[in-house]
Amino acid sequence: MSLSQHGSSISAVEVTNISAHGVWLLAHGKELFMSYDDFPWFRDQSVKSIINVEEPSPGHFYWPDIDVDVTEEIIENPEKFPLKAKSK
Repeated sequence: MSLSQHGSSISAVEVTNISAHGVWLLAHGKELFMSYDDFPWFRDQSVKSIINVEEPSPGHFYWPDIDVDVTEEIIENPEKFPLKAKSK
């Protein structure tokens, strides 16, 4: 008995690129970009922490190592969700 078809992805979300400008996610066949300007929590994190992403519910992404969670809507429309917390 096989639990998944050969070639099927078992991960609904994955980090596909980390650049000097931000982080790229692939979720359900859709590419999402999080710039460091809009998502500064990722800027100085280790690769290991950034690629450790979970999807507790569809369209809701969580990074347990850095205790950050965002939704697909926030990633696609960061201007609608201005940052509330400021770094000290």
